[in-house]
Amino acid sequence: MATANLKQHKLGWIGIGRMGYAMAARLAKVGCDLSVWNRTKSKAEPLKEYGAKVVDNLSDLAGCDIIFTMVSTGDDVKEVLYGPNGVMSKGGKPKLVIDSTSISLEASAEIRAELASRGVQMLAAPVSGNAKVIKAGKLTIVASGPQAAFDMALPYLDVVGAGVSYVGEGELARIAKICHNVMLGVVIQNLCEITVLAE
Repeated sequence: MATANLKQHKLGWIGIGRMGYAMAARLAKVGCDLSVWNRTKSKAEPLKEYGAKVVDNLSDLAGCDIIFTMVSTGDDVKEVLYGPNGVMSKGGKPKLVIDSTSISLEASAEIRAELASRGVQMLAAPVSGNAKVIKAGKLTIVASGPQAAFDMALPYLDVVGAGVSYVGEGELARIAKICHNVMLGVVIQNLCEITVLAE
């Protein structure tokens, strides 16, 4: 998709850890209108070099159309979105939240329901890879939620990752991520067993 089309929505990003930083940087580097918040503001500051705006308060992101969350836990997702000082704490709200945090099916469904009650769509979009994979443009993303939300998010997800798969409604993306992790675990265990046998 052309860079010009990537400016049609204002984006917000919450969570600048190793993965979050690399993902947000990809969006900033292609010219997206990106505002970023992180608990430790200094970790987000380098993104200014690529054109991102670093905000002081979560509520400063309330005017964004799409907000990405990449934090530690389900409770953190709740806190940053609709907690006492969260994005929606002063009345504003995004159209769509894209959550890439690794959280449980139950937490994801609870957050989805709360956002829906506030008129906000949610896309669960767990990722597979690491910071090096993201920088190389090879991150894979599995997404689930309303089809319209996926269609709105796809141009931005395509910037962040190389393989974006839509698997349907609800929390199906979380299940796909668990299946992927189990498969990786089995492959690693097989490699270990084979190595021991070979030795």
